[in-house]
Amino acid sequence: TLFRSNHMGSFSLSPWAGDMQHTRWLMQVNFLSYVQLASAALPALTESRGALVVVSSVAGKIPTPYSLPYSATKFALDGFFNSLRQELAVSGTDVSITLCILGLIDTDSAMEKIRGKVSTATSMVTYPATEAALAIIKGGVSRAREIHYPWWLEGLCFIRDWFPSHRDWYIQSNYNVTAS
Repeated sequence: TLFRSNHMGSFSLSPWAGDMQHTRWLMQVNFLSYVQLASAALPALTESRGALVVVSSVAGKIPTPYSLPYSATKFALDGFFNSLRQELAVSGTDVSITLCILGLIDTDSAMEKIRGKVSTATSMVTYPATEAALAIIKGGVSRAREIHYPWWLEGLCFIRDWFPSHRDWYIQSNYNVTAS
């Protein structure tokens, strides 16, 4: 049995304005609903020795500007499902958990959010949604611990804490801070 959870609450790529109502809503959609779905599916997945596939974002591994509530929800997914993986292993439960760490995927909604705010002309490249979907499926079927799409995100996530000043410079250089 393969169980995939993938949904995203709407948000705008904008400076943090302290909107707690929106932050709570986004946490409900992007984090707590995943936990609730996984909790409901876990008995069947345990019985079938199935796989849980959680679609997340590089924003849950590396901090990015203008996406604070969204990024917080993705960091929460990382922490929760990596911890759940450990609990399942300690208890001898044969359910795999695959975290899918996606970069900037060329969906209409993603392109609308970044328009005028993220420089895709330099190094911030978008990637095809169909290829991302294939990577997610392959990761779940192979029971991979994590998949990174595009592939080079794995290296970026691996070294993220080694050179934080360089990481921050790279991230910040891809944003148009004059955009409102």
